[in-house]
Amino acid sequence: MNPVTERTREIGIRMSVGARSRDVLTQFLMEAAILSIGAGIIGILFAVGVAIFINAFTSLRASLSVDIILIAFLFSGAIRVFFGYHPARIAAAMNPIDALRYE
Repeated sequence: MNPVTERTREIGIRMSVGARSRDVLTQFLMEAAILSIGAGIIGILFAVGVAIFINAFTSLRASLSVDIILIAFLFSGAIRVFFGYHPARIAAAMNPIDALRYE
């Protein structure tokens, strides 16, 4: 389900007490960025753990490059923020009265 749909009443309350569209847009984009950073760190730790496991228990050799890890981390973040922008725009454009009436 879409994060905007799940939090429609919250958005309506925030906008009715004075939050601007820019504030709602910023909130959703910051949440997307924070989730992306957390997921990227977990992904990096998982990849390092798998590489250590492969090196320790098989005859194969796995190596990780800092460049590749950085590129993957940045790409992950860019995708998350890109796909977080559309719901953020929808939330920012919402009419507070309609959002408060939403069930």
